[in-house]
Amino acid sequence: MNAPLDHAAMRGAPRVDSRFAVPGIRCAGCIGKIERELARIDGVETVRVNLSARRVDVGHSPAVGEDALVAALDALGFEAQPAVTAPPAQDEQEARMLMRALAVAGFGMMNVMLLSVSVWSGAEGATRDLFHLLSALIALPVIAYAGRPFFASAAWALRAGRTNMDVPISIGVLLATGLSLYETFAGGEQAYFDGATMLLFFLLAGRALDAAMRGRTRAEIGALLSRMGRSAGIVQPDGSVVRVAAAAIEPGMLMLVAAGEALAADGVIEEGRSATDNAMLTGESAPEPVAPGATVHAGTINLAQPIRVRVTAAAEDTAIAAIARLMDEAGQSRSRYVRIADRASRLYAPAVHTLAALSFAGWMIAGAGLHHSLVIAIAVLIITCPCAMGLAVPAAQVVATGALMKRGLLVKDGAALERLAEVDTVIFDKTGTLTLGEPRPDLSALTRADMGVALALAQVSRHPLSRGLARAIGEAGIAPEPVDGAQERAGEGVSATWRGLPVALRRDDGHGAGMGAVLCIGERVVPVPFADALRPDAAKTIAMLDRMGLASRILSGDRTDAVAPVARRLGLFGQGSVTPQDKLAQLERLEKQGHRPLMVGDGLNDGPALAAAHASMAPGSASDVSQQAADAVFVGSGLMPVALGVRVARATMRVVRQNFAFAVIYNLLAVPLAVTGLVTPLVAAVAMSVSSLAVVGNSLRLSGAAR
Repeated sequence: MNAPLDHAAMRGAPRVDSRFAVPGIRCAGCIGKIERELARIDGVETVRVNLSARRVDVGHSPAVGEDALVAALDALGFEAQPAVTAPPAQDEQEARMLMRALAVAGFGMMNVMLLSVSVWSGAEGATRDLFHLLSALIALPVIAYAGRPFFASAAWALRAGRTNMDVPISIGVLLATGLSLYETFAGGEQAYFDGATMLLFFLLAGRALDAAMRGRTRAEIGALLSRMGRSAGIVQPDGSVVRVAAAAIEPGMLMLVAAGEALAADGVIEEGRSATDNAMLTGESAPEPVAPGATVHAGTINLAQPIRVRVTAAAEDTAIAAIARLMDEAGQSRSRYVRIADRASRLYAPAVHTLAALSFAGWMIAGAGLHHSLVIAIAVLIITCPCAMGLAVPAAQVVATGALMKRGLLVKDGAALERLAEVDTVIFDKTGTLTLGEPRPDLSALTRADMGVALALAQVSRHPLSRGLARAIGEAGIAPEPVDGAQERAGEGVSATWRGLPVALRRDDGHGAGMGAVLCIGERVVPVPFADALRPDAAKTIAMLDRMGLASRILSGDRTDAVAPVARRLGLFGQGSVTPQDKLAQLERLEKQGHRPLMVGDGLNDGPALAAAHASMAPGSASDVSQQAADAVFVGSGLMPVALGVRVARATMRVVRQNFAFAVIYNLLAVPLAVTGLVTPLVAAVAMSVSSLAVVGNSLRLSGAAR
């Protein structure tokens, strides 16, 4: 693995970044082993493991080929392949496989336990042997199918000359099954098929919960990049227009962007005036007028007139692709409590192997005989199963996320509850987060006729303010007035003639700090102010966060004069015109000062901040990108789920700590009993199951935490 390379040839060579899908990454031990061993290879500069994505990123010299890195991972016991060839739904396939195995194990466990009840009730002789045989017929295919995740993992580890927690689990299950078969055909009194199937069921339950949570943590970056136009009309030297796929667009090309079309690349407008919808990039709900010389970005929608754009950046160099990379890189942190459980599980295999071997050897020396010594060793292997510790975190997380879901907060990542419990600062975006993101007009200055004219003009326009005005007037039951020659011009509004008078509906930037419009009828000008209403419980939510000791502030991409009134009403510090890079910088500054910020935002510009913050939330009305980047999404018009999320997260972490304490106490009490021969494999399986159920029962107390 450490073959010497020509270092002289490597000097000055460009660095190559390779990415590998490694589905066998399961714990902190896997991460440490991969990062440590790959870094020892000559020519490898950086190694970074993404646990949630099951991915390894390696920066290396061109002299180190991808095949060599795949071989190195294989030698460590990890099957790997370049990420570009990885199955697109690998995590989903694994989750479905685990659920099928869990269902089979549950079926087998229940049926074998029913047969075991008859044996426990005093069945003897031929009747007992028949029940043991029937148990074997049920258990053997169940164990063969449901045990595959553990057997395969153990085989990979042993082939690489290492162990993991699946090795003693597999040994315990196989030994219990083998001993049970021997007892069945030898007419023995005890068989342990029930213990083996029960063990698999609870182990699979914990692993299925983990897979379900992990599957919800992985945001699909492709959904963000899909906001870009898939193709663009490229103007040829002879003036013709050829449709070109986005991947084939290059800087210097001239794009013709039609009204209603999303841009496929970044560029500068050379010809045409229009208005663009930048909501996905800036969070602004109002379109932005653009003219020659203006910079426009991929993902922006051209609303009004055709424009010609000279391409300055395409494909992976666009602003939206850069935001996607920021989100991907910022979302690779690992949960502290999961790391603790992983470290404990990493120590589990060698400790249990040693303990079981010593128990077997000790009882053999004491003259107990091969059969009795083997039974004790199997009991040690089973009773020390780390199910309770493995369920300590996911069981509490599942119950807490279910309780929060009923209150309108959808937690995508179980580990996010850990981070939410630790936050001490809350950063809010404004539009669509603290406010509803739906500008509503004040119609009090308009007469009934004015509203009819305004409705007739607003219906011609696709501008969000026009749509909001038309909706509000329509809800008031006003019919449009007949107007002639209604026409919309980019940046100038809608104009027409009504009863011989010129009428117009234009954007108004001169009446107050907020956005608005003006209705012109002849020489009369009537301002129509718009306001984005606060969420109804915004002030109550801020007060609750304050009582919990959390400081709140506003960082928004909206104009400063639009942020200030909202900040005053809520009594918060507010800052406007903040870029995505500025938000990231402020989050980094807070974290360097020892704070743990919670970011709450809804626009594409909030995506990197949502991914980089210690914890993050987005409203259900947010962009797809923000919802994917956030740890949790709250639905409805209320803001209270933000405060409830923090409160429930803190309660969840208390329960997790209790679960860990119980798991430790259980092992301190159970292991000596098994070593001294006071429990059979069946009793060991029951004890292990009871410990798991106790952890689940304690976690169920969280079901009322969100009330």
